[in-house]
Amino acid sequence: MPEFFHDKRLYYTPIEFALSHIGGTWKMPILWRLQESPQRFSELKKDIPHITDKMLTSQLRELEAKGLVSRTVYPVVPPRVEYSLTEKGRKAIPVIETIMKYGFSLIQEAGIEYPPRKQ
Repeated sequence: MPEFFHDKRLYYTPIEFALSHIGGTWKMPILWRLQESPQRFSELKKDIPHITDKMLTSQLRELEAKGLVSRTVYPVVPPRVEYSLTEKGRKAIPVIETIMKYGFSLIQEAGIEYPPRKQ
């Protein structure tokens, strides 16, 4: 596959380019949670318990910059902000679902109890 540049960065494959948009620990879980309806920062934070405020903020900004998430600020006091998927973000959901199914099959093959029983 031919390599290419985008935004001053060299990519070797389309897979690498796609993962620059949705890869990492937190981007796919954020996108997954936004597929049903727009959510506020606090709702996302509550639904993704191990993410820090700083990390959630930076990941939402990156997803917004890539055009996968839109941020709507409502002119009320106090200000209300909601995040939602864009059409580009919706296209990522089937990919995330496929990766999730593959992950579940790997967990099963490894003999890992999932979800783990609470101790």
